[in-house]
Amino acid sequence: MADAQKIDDEGRAIGRLAGIDYGTVRIGIAITDSEQRIASPLANYTRRGEKADAEFFRKLVADDRIVQFVVGLPVHLDGRESEKSAEARRFGEWLGKTTGLPVAFFDERFTSVQAEQALLDAELTKKKRKARLDKLAAQILLTAYLEAGKPASGEARGIE
Repeated sequence: MADAQKIDDEGRAIGRLAGIDYGTVRIGIAITDSEQRIASPLANYTRRGEKADAEFFRKLVADDRIVQFVVGLPVHLDGRESEKSAEARRFGEWLGKTTGLPVAFFDERFTSVQAEQALLDAELTKKKRKARLDKLAAQILLTAYLEAGKPASGEARGIE
């Protein structure tokens, strides 16, 4: 579980954030620098079952000194949450319990579309686009979260 964390003046943990582009098969992961200014794509994780997934995320927290997760919520164009939003929320709750870290939820509308367009613009092959899509979507999500002012954990932001 997480060690004692340093907290800023607004009650937020100081250290790296991990952005999660949730999927039932693959999860895209991005992380920030320790000052939480820049988000970078990190990995695509293929899910292997609850025990293996828990081990992976605990190791991620320890190796990369993660202090909080930001899980993307796939919502409808009008801002209403979908069944996929409920799945992402359940995953975020599991992730928080598994790692002992706070989890924030953030609107991920259009992140996969933006990521796909960026990869198309880079003229990558279909195979290379697929290998990068989820972690790039996680980076776009995490960058938007940072630009929105890093709302407190548990609070869903970016959703109208």
